[in-house]
Amino acid sequence: MKRITAIILGFCILTLNLPAFNVLYAEEAPQEGADASMQSQTPAVEVSAPSAVLMEASTGEVIFEKDKDTARPPASVTKIMTMLLIFDALGDGRIRLDDEVTVSEYAASMGGSQVYLEAGEVQTVDTMLKCIAVASANDACVAMAEEICGSEEEFVARMNERAAGLGMEHTHFVNCNGLDAEGHLTSAYDIALMSRELLTKYPQVHDYSMIWMEDITHRTAKGESEFGLSNTNKLVRQYEYTTGLKTGSTGDAKFCVSATAEKNGIELIAVIMGAESSKERFSDAVKLLNYGFGKCQLYTDDSVDGIGSVPVENGVQKSVKAGRKEPFTYLDTGGANLSGIEREIKIEQEIAAPVNKGDTIGIIEYSLAGEAIGESDIIALENIKKASFPDRLAETVHLLLL
Repeated sequence: MKRITAIILGFCILTLNLPAFNVLYAEEAPQEGADASMQSQTPAVEVSAPSAVLMEASTGEVIFEKDKDTARPPASVTKIMTMLLIFDALGDGRIRLDDEVTVSEYAASMGGSQVYLEAGEVQTVDTMLKCIAVASANDACVAMAEEICGSEEEFVARMNERAAGLGMEHTHFVNCNGLDAEGHLTSAYDIALMSRELLTKYPQVHDYSMIWMEDITHRTAKGESEFGLSNTNKLVRQYEYTTGLKTGSTGDAKFCVSATAEKNGIELIAVIMGAESSKERFSDAVKLLNYGFGKCQLYTDDSVDGIGSVPVENGVQKSVKAGRKEPFTYLDTGGANLSGIEREIKIEQEIAAPVNKGDTIGIIEYSLAGEAIGESDIIALENIKKASFPDRLAETVHLLLL
């Protein structure tokens, strides 16, 4: 009986002092809301450089960012845009890899990183690309700018036009090689954009950016001499998944890199700007790449199953062949089970002539766990003209004769 009375009495005391007890407990217990807030502000990976971006190449999705839009001097990372314009010129036939380029006095006068081209020296476009991609040659950049556009000024104008077309809103180029100049600026995100364009449109750039060492031959009035190219991107040897792309360093820019790497079908772009040392920029880039490869999984669908032809009304043909415009890709960073992705084909029941090749005539919708994750266009694969009166008459006669 005394024990029961003591228990009841203790319970009453505890109840009377419950608010105080709760306050004491609250002071000692972790504050879940505050901790969650602090955790949300803690970056997933620590990068020492002031600006950085990690982007998945096929989708353009940004996985990590730090001060991504601040315009900073890019140093020789500028040459990504220079190479993009060179590949544009190759792609539309304005130049060829075996074309010979004569070096001007102005191009030969460039300081900084160079391959010591002499005025009047002739090198092929292929060799110039190696000099730019591997040795970051300022002289080769200017020689190619003059070859493509007649002058560096005109080439730089095209660089800025190309940048604007890619949505590089924080970029203004003053030269084609990245030497420090007033107003020559870009951002980490903009570098990722132009890197992605170069990688996805011209994957052959890897053939140049992955050269570790190679010799070129100078042929001048003084005779022939060998010159060794050595890649400025040490990740080519130090990081097994590296695919490129370009380093840069000047007094104003400090140390920069756009480092690209591929693993398990996923290609990532890690941009570092303003690092304090070469070692730091590469260390930061590897941190980002490892983080991305650990976090990302990519779903790709290029199947044409279920896509056949679509009936055409009033056309010279009764139907038009259909296909997909491009493969569908979806990047997951949350550990979802991508085998659960479902797709639904929605094609117009009938379309009216005329039909032009490339016209959108349906879509494929993709969903995961009941949530829409994207869509892909279905297009016409051929032209179908509208049937004229003679066409219809001929068809009627043909049917009567069957």
